[in-house]
Parts: sequence; structure tokens; C-alpha cells
Amino acid sequence: MRKKQRAEAVLQELTKLYPDAKCSLDFTNPLELLIATQLAAQCTDARVNIVTKELFKKYKTCEDYAGADLSELEEDIKATGFFRNKAKNIKGCCTKILTEYGGKVPDTMEELLTLPGVGRKTANVVLSTIYGKPGVIVDTHCSRLANRIGLTKSENPDIIERDLMKLVPKPHWAQFSHCLVFHGREVCHARKPKCEICTILPYCEFGNKKIK
Repeated sequence: MRKKQRAEAVLQELTKLYPDAKCSLDFTNPLELLIATQLAAQCTDARVNIVTKELFKKYKTCEDYAGADLSELEEDIKATGFFRNKAKNIKGCCTKILTEYGGKVPDTMEELLTLPGVGRKTANVVLSTIYGKPGVIVDTHCSRLANRIGLTKSENPDIIERDLMKLVPKPHWAQFSHCLVFHGREVCHARKPKCEICTILPYCEFGNKKIK
């Protein structure tokens, strides 16, 4: 089976398995999603949601983050890890949104990538979830599963993104990403994947080698 056919078969199967697959970060507006996604780097969405429950009560606007005491912001997000770098980026990000984008979270990849702490993964989360623009979201689950299935041979997120963009129909880019994340959490674990119960096993290079 060719890669494109395999990708479409995986999409079809996982969509049936996870019909409600979507971004699992809690947010009520574009700024909250932008902040939550930055905090999610090297941290689980579940932990981020615990932290942001209080964080979003304290910081409601770009002005709040831009004017925050850095050490205080660091303490507020400490549980997400890498908190010094994240706090510095969040403060710088919100300052730039205020000074260059009129206080509104940008709606293009080019503009989002100018913000401190924002890479393609974060940008694609915001663009697809808030603005309805197609985007492949490459996190650790997506990277692991795409490699195991055989849709890419790279560990580089940018290359994985490009590979999947070629294989998955554009309207389903974000959906495919979310489905891989859900499947990675439920079945295709990093250390002990449950290949014996995996419904996409027929399309998975790794799984078929393991079973044999």
C-alpha cells in the first residue's frame, strides 16, 4: 500500500475511533490558547490545564502578561517545566502582540512565527483551532506515530509536517494530528505500544514488524 493510501486509511480508522478528537487544552479565547500551547512544550496538556485554571484568572489580557513581574510569572507557571524560558517568551510574545499587532493574536503563520516562543507547532494549533486554517500539528505523539506507521523517516518536526501535508488531504490536516495524539495516549505508547489491540495495525510498519 502506498503511503498516501495508508495515511488516508489511518485517518478513516482513527476518525471512527476518536470522533471527538480535538485540541485538549482548555481556553476561552485566542490569547489563552496561545499561552496554553506555549506552556505545553515538554509538558502534558493535563498538567497545563491544571496550571492555566488559576493562571487565566490572574492574567486576562496581553497587557497583564507584558506588565507582569518576571519572577512572579515564573512561579505561576513553574509546574509546567522550563518555566524561566517560557515566562520570558510569554512576556515578550504579549509585548510584541501589543506593539505590532494591535493587541490581537495574529492569524497568519508568518506573523505568528515572529512572536517569541512560537514555533510552527504552536502556530498551527492557533491557526487550526481558532481561525479554521488547515495545519499539521506535530507534537511528540504525532512524531512517534507518523514514524512508526511509516509516513515519515524524520525526527525533525518541520520535515514531518511537510511529509504529512503531502499525504493527508488538506481539510483533514488538524484532525489527523489530533487523532494521532489521541491514539498515542490511548494505544501507541512510547515504551509499550499495545499493538495487539491496535485497529490501525494493518497499516503500521512498526506494528507489523513487532507482531512478526
